[in-house]
Amino acid sequence: MKISEIMTRNVQTTAPDTPLHQAAAAMARIDSGALLVNDGDRLVGMVTDRDIVIRAVAAGLGVDTPVSRVMSGDIHYCFEDEDVQHVASNMAQIQMRRLPVLSREKRLVGVVSLGNIAACRDAKASDTVLRGVAQAH
Repeated sequence: MKISEIMTRNVQTTAPDTPLHQAAAAMARIDSGALLVNDGDRLVGMVTDRDIVIRAVAAGLGVDTPVSRVMSGDIHYCFEDEDVQHVASNMAQIQMRRLPVLSREKRLVGVVSLGNIAACRDAKASDTVLRGVAQAH
């Protein structure tokens, strides 16, 4: 089974200069804990609810702080034509709960999450990713 068969399409993105309060509101609106950050057509990062809490709120940054100050810029990703089991192994190894999905032309086409993998009826892939991501950091 390929990632393109299980990924979430129509992913909400934001710009690096978006204020944190707008990013948090977008996460609440779409019921997601993460937004991908694009600068034009280039994927430059990901901001999560945890990034906002740990890197902004706990550090005393204001709600108008740009997403670029707290986002993770070291982006791990997978390709839409990769095998689910392979991606699940990679997610477990790097302990990532969600990965952007790119086309081979490096265009953002979706995101794959623990939930997508758990729901895909590939017991081995589900077990692999859940065990790996659940390990203590």
